[in-house]
Amino acid sequence: MDMTIIERAPTGHEARADWARRHTLTRFVPHKVEREDREDGTILLRSSYELPEAVANTGAWLHRWAKEAPYRVAVSERPTEGPGWRNVTYLELLQQVRAVASALLARGLGQGDTIAMLSGNGLDHLLVSLAAQYIGVPVVPLAEQYALIPEAHGRLIYVLDKVTPKLAFVDDATRYASALALPQLADVEVVAARGEAGRPVTAMAELLATEESPELDAVHATVGPDTLAKILFTSGSSSDPKGVLTTHRMMCVNQVQMQVALPFLMDHAPRITDWLPWNHVFGGSHNVNMMLAHGGTLTIDSGKPTGKGFATTLKNRTDRPGTLAFNVPVGWNMLADAIKDDPALQEHLFKDQQLLFYAGASLPQDVWEALEQFCIHARGGLPMMISSWGLTETAPACLMVHEPIGRSGVIGVPLPGVEVKLIPDEDMRCEIRVKGPNVMQGYFNDPAKTAEAFDEEGFFITGDAVRFVDPEDANRGLVFDGRVSEDFKLDTGTWVQAGNLRMAALKELAGLAQDVVICGHDRGEVGLFVFPVPGAAKVGEITQGAITDTELMTKIELRLREMNAHVTGSAKRITRAMVLAEPPSLEHHEVTDKGSLNIKKILTRRADLLERLYDNEDPGLIRV
Repeated sequence: MDMTIIERAPTGHEARADWARRHTLTRFVPHKVEREDREDGTILLRSSYELPEAVANTGAWLHRWAKEAPYRVAVSERPTEGPGWRNVTYLELLQQVRAVASALLARGLGQGDTIAMLSGNGLDHLLVSLAAQYIGVPVVPLAEQYALIPEAHGRLIYVLDKVTPKLAFVDDATRYASALALPQLADVEVVAARGEAGRPVTAMAELLATEESPELDAVHATVGPDTLAKILFTSGSSSDPKGVLTTHRMMCVNQVQMQVALPFLMDHAPRITDWLPWNHVFGGSHNVNMMLAHGGTLTIDSGKPTGKGFATTLKNRTDRPGTLAFNVPVGWNMLADAIKDDPALQEHLFKDQQLLFYAGASLPQDVWEALEQFCIHARGGLPMMISSWGLTETAPACLMVHEPIGRSGVIGVPLPGVEVKLIPDEDMRCEIRVKGPNVMQGYFNDPAKTAEAFDEEGFFITGDAVRFVDPEDANRGLVFDGRVSEDFKLDTGTWVQAGNLRMAALKELAGLAQDVVICGHDRGEVGLFVFPVPGAAKVGEITQGAITDTELMTKIELRLREMNAHVTGSAKRITRAMVLAEPPSLEHHEVTDKGSLNIKKILTRRADLLERLYDNEDPGLIRV
């Protein structure tokens, strides 16, 4: 293969897409979208590909691969003590799941009960989850910080009060002792892989040693597509978390939908080393289930893309590179930076890659191109490099890129069986709504929120906005364009696209702002709350909750003036700002488990500061 030709990736979207198609080594199918334009202006999009039938429940995957590939490693993790890896084959996985399922039956658990999963990813966590699903008991995986951080216990209490679990799981009882002492868990059996908590705790080993129940097969036979598998709580970025009723159908169908779009999944058993948390649908449903559905190997990565956690991730990925790789943009950025000067490690990590996948935000194009180069040097061509779009309520994938496009930022086209409704505004920015077998039927014990979530045609109202890459060609896909639900009107009736404006402000205030909140609902001007980076302000320069450090305020003013110089219209001009002294509060639910801001909580809790933001005489006001 002529490497000199391959390495010269052209510029321009069309040329890059053609170049990527010619040099992608992974088998793919082209986008095929059916479009219907209605008289009322709405647009419907569907895939032209047929949707095959899915299995009835997640247990069917375990039975299939225990029979077809009994000695293939299904799940692997580094033990907390000692060298090497803890490996479980598919035959062992089925046996252990059936033992734990029998233990749950012996305790009287059945459909209608719940199990709270308080700790993060781990092999024992997975065994309990799959065993519960095997007999129709939904699990409730929660962000581990809810239990580990005392200031976040309020969020844990909120969920526990709502789901009233019959059983709770933690990997380490000692580490989670403070949460296990909550009164909401006083009468709940706690299963732990290790440790003590100053209260009765059942050892995970006891469940694994349980003899199979004579009722097990009959109970498993009652678990069908409509049986509840999980209750996944949303991050609560605009309100209290909602429990998404996730059925076996939703999860099993979603894997078949992606299988059609990504046919190479059926060519060879995939392998991933993955850190994405299981209380989120991306890690816990999308990635874990993709391995189980296709007889793949999941290596549980205990690291994460943070200053402390990335070294662990790099070590795990070096030991187990895998064939598919999933990450958020910051994770890909950290990896690209860490290996940019190490060609041998680049080759080791990328030589077998069939898929590089990002989601959660847009991947910077320079990081995308760096990953391209690593792959070209490692294997003489490209894997599939794609993104997708979906929500907790959609299990998650609804849109997916499934042909080479040579660029970042595109979230794809509808998957088979998904119907997309687009409601465009005058600028062709479209609110997106979805319908399909992977979409939830409702929220846990919340009929009011459920009713609000669907329109008169049964489409789920996502609150997101998208644009066509090319309005004349739906096969080019869609790009994400912010949250409609975060948008608001000024008192002039002008709409402010708050999500897009927030990203622009964060880019302009890099190095000064850790995060920002766009303000101005029913006001005359757009304002900004600024959460400064730690150490940006002088100690003591605070007036009633607002930082009044003149130097910092001047820097922010100049940056915002520069930003305003390149835009037109009141909806894109930030004319006032205030630097907040108190960071976002976990205790008061101003931060979600994903680390994003709960805008509604912040504006409600800091209503006095919002009023001061629009007081031209306030000493904390930055007038732009």
